Formats: sequence, structure tokens, C-alpha cells
Amino acid sequence: MTQAWWLQPCQPVDETVLAQARERQQQLTKPAGSLGTLETLAVQLAGLQGRLKPSVEQVWIAIFAGDHGVVAEGVSPYPQEVTGQMLLNFVNGGAAISVLARHLSAQLEVVDLGNATLVADLPGVRHLHIAPGTANFVTGPAMSDEQCRQALQGGRDSALRAQAAGAQLFIGGEMGIGNTTAAAALACALLDSPVQALVGPGTGLDVAGVSHKGRVIERALALHGALANEPLQALTCLGGLEIAALAGAYLACAQQGIAVLVDGYICSVAALIAVGLNPSVQPWLLFGHKGAEPGHQLVLQALQGQPLLDLGLRLGEGSGAALAVPLLRLACALHGDMATFAEAAVADRPA
Repeated sequence: MTQAWWLQPCQPVDETVLAQARERQQQLTKPAGSLGTLETLAVQLAGLQGRLKPSVEQVWIAIFAGDHGVVAEGVSPYPQEVTGQMLLNFVNGGAAISVLARHLSAQLEVVDLGNATLVADLPGVRHLHIAPGTANFVTGPAMSDEQCRQALQGGRDSALRAQAAGAQLFIGGEMGIGNTTAAAALACALLDSPVQALVGPGTGLDVAGVSHKGRVIERALALHGALANEPLQALTCLGGLEIAALAGAYLACAQQGIAVLVDGYICSVAALIAVGLNPSVQPWLLFGHKGAEPGHQLVLQALQGQPLLDLGLRLGEGSGAALAVPLLRLACALHGDMATFAEAAVADRPA
């Protein structure tokens, strides 16, 4: 039987270049370690790219959209039509991520995995038509096995397009009313954590709404039981089409040698799925920010992720990761362009 593509090994980190990049940092005209995380980032990117002086000028941003059947349980203050309406906003340039992509000179791709309300395809959107959204996971699995595999492949295809375009950094974003409910359910199942620790207001639920959302997730976890403890089964039973696509994209990027900058809560849960499916993806994941959703911190801890920003964001769309791109670029510029002590004829401290 042919091995599933997502189980194939990810690219190894170039340990030789990693060591050379660490050595270069020691020679730059500054006290060792004085640029903190910026030094670590540059060294990590050097090892991932196999280049002593890495670069992240070529950025690919993919927004994956999908609707969620669990919205029928009243877990979101927004109607499901918003998912389709936002697709048009993305390609028309009016969404936050559209603005950020323009200012970063990043390539923006919008992929609709499965929309419940759109009748006609939108120009500029890749419509995969896997399903009209997921099923309500309180009454059965969110997806069939085949739908889950198609969504994973949809993410992989985006990563391959990014590779063909010469991308040095991949950012995945998401859009889907109800997807913080799916993300929280997945995180509860995979981390074996209580619902109260991982459920939050999403797009603006009040205290009563968050409590109701938690009870909906508890019903789903009780229904699917031990099946939801394994990453692929959890994704099928509790996930979203766009969450599966994100996981597929992260895995394919790591297999093709493209660094990934992970966005907020939902994207981090997708990263949790990806690591569960194939642990060799882990070194390729950088984390853009810590979002306001309460469960995000626990997911980041499980992934050993060190977020670059903490701005109280809760938008999604890949926006928090996009905001961190200038930091990565500046980390690379400092690493590559600063003079060494020898070049600048500056005395280093004695060995």
C-alpha cells in the first residue's frame, strides 16, 4: 500500500549552515546575544534555507475558507453568509490581510474548500467544491475520510504553487464562521484538556455564549470518544475543511523546504494536527503571534512555539503572521548586512 503523502519525511535542517550562521552571529559588531530573538530567527532561517544569509522577501499568503455545520448549534454571533461575503472582500482588496499582503508585496491566494451559501464562483478565488461546508459534528463526523483527504490535498497544492513561485515563506490564513468551535474541539481532543481551558469568545460571544459553545463541544467529544484522540480521525470527526487544508499546506511546505509562519489559534491547532501526523514538520514552523483567544497559549505550549508578537489580536485571516514578516526581514538584514569585528576594524572582547 502506498504511504500517505503527509507521512513522507520533511526536509532536514542544514546543520552545517546552522552552525555557520551561529558562528557569524558571534562575529558581528555587537555583544553576543544582544539582539535576542532576532539572532535566533536568522540562524533558524539559515538552517532551514541552507543559506548562510537567509531571506524572506518572497512571501506567499494562502487564505483557506470553509463553512461549518456546527454553526446550526448557535456557536457564533455572525451568520454563515459572512464566509462567502468575505471571500469577495479578500479578492477585492478590502480585508485586513489584503491590505497587509499589498504592503508586504506578498502573493495572496484565496482558496474556498467548501462554502454553504455561495451560488456562483467568484473571479480570483480557487473554488474546490469539496462539500457545502462540514456536517454538524454534534450529530456525526464533520467530514468523510475522502473529504478530509481532499482538503489536505488542497493545502498541499497551494504549498506546491508557492514553491513554484519561489516563495521563501508561507503564511496560511483561515476564514469560516464557526471555526473557533472546531479548533477548540480539536485542541481538547488532542491535548486531553478540559473544554473550559480551550474555549473562548471567537468573533465576540458573551459569557453565556461561551458557556453554550463549551457545552456544544462537550457533546461532540462525548459522541466521537476515543476516535478523536488520533490526529487524522480527530480532523475528520471534529475539524473544518480549511483547518485540514492548513495542516496539509504546513506539511507540504516542510517537505518542499519552505519555512512556515503560523498565525493565530485556528492556524496553531492546524499546526498541532500537522505535528501529530508527521513530527518532522516541527522545525519548519515559526509562530507569528499569541492571539487573544484563551486556548491559544495552551496550544502554543504544546507546540513549543515562541510567538513573535503579542498584540491582543483575534482577527485570523493570517493577519498576525503577516504583521510579523517585517521582523523576520529585519532579522535577516541584520544577520546578513552587519559588519563583523574584523570588517569594521572594531576590537572584539578577548577570547
